[in-house]
Amino acid sequence: MQPAVQFSGIIPPVSTLFTPEGQFDPQRTGVLIDDLITAGVDGLFFLGSGGEFSQLSVDERKAIAEFVTEHVNKRVPVLIGTGGTNARETIALSQHAERCGADGVVVINPYYWKVSEENVIHYYQQVADSIALPIILYNFPALTGQDLTPAIVKRLVASRNNIVGIKDTIDSVAHIRSMINTVKADYPHFCVLCGYDDHLFNTLLMGGDGAISASVNFAPHLSVNLHRAFLGGDLGTAAKIHQKLVQVPQIYQLDTPFVNVIKEAMVLCGREMSTWTMPPAGVLDDGRREQLKALLKRLELC
Repeated sequence: MQPAVQFSGIIPPVSTLFTPEGQFDPQRTGVLIDDLITAGVDGLFFLGSGGEFSQLSVDERKAIAEFVTEHVNKRVPVLIGTGGTNARETIALSQHAERCGADGVVVINPYYWKVSEENVIHYYQQVADSIALPIILYNFPALTGQDLTPAIVKRLVASRNNIVGIKDTIDSVAHIRSMINTVKADYPHFCVLCGYDDHLFNTLLMGGDGAISASVNFAPHLSVNLHRAFLGGDLGTAAKIHQKLVQVPQIYQLDTPFVNVIKEAMVLCGREMSTWTMPPAGVLDDGRREQLKALLKRLELC
């Protein structure tokens, strides 16, 4: 008998909050965590792209992982992003996450070098063999330059029992559908989570399991209520919420990296926090902040 899906529903990629001086802000991070749990999320993903993992040192990543796992204290599942360009570093961070008490790790495929399929397979197998924790693959070809295809993913799932899901951050319904049809057909326990807000409804309709999408940081009720409506068979309400979510990705075009945009949206939606982001991200200028505010107002989010 196959195990049940381990991670499903709405799992926000939690923004890493800093003080105006650029230090990790545990106080406001704790408040954010508590508010997201109260909003009804099904888990929390720390140190992903929106968590600015690529701009943090190994020691900073470890310190944040230690804080968040302790603060969540098993109220919801905790996923820690441990991927990078260096297999040894990924393994060390994954083992650290396991020692901290995380419920799983999220591992992006190596970037900078374009890696052969066999080396990608070997990379993930090395990580899987180094820990007992479940592993969520992280596919973000727009940033890594290399796609984790359904065929590659199926090989990985067949080879290691603790490779249990994927965050498919790709603006393609066809890709998500193929991932579901190719992998879940043989491994129903494998969770397919979309990475873009506007693909949540389609992912659920196609048999996927939920989303890890950035808007949950500032508007958790949208994705949480859509998911609940879908599970309750109220497709009309789910579709109505979907009409708002399909407009959200416009904000990601306002700057690159867009982590500052998410933080500005959190402030505009009422959260007291600094919007400081790790370089090379910068402060959102006044013009783009007004564009963001106008969009959020149009969506009745602020």
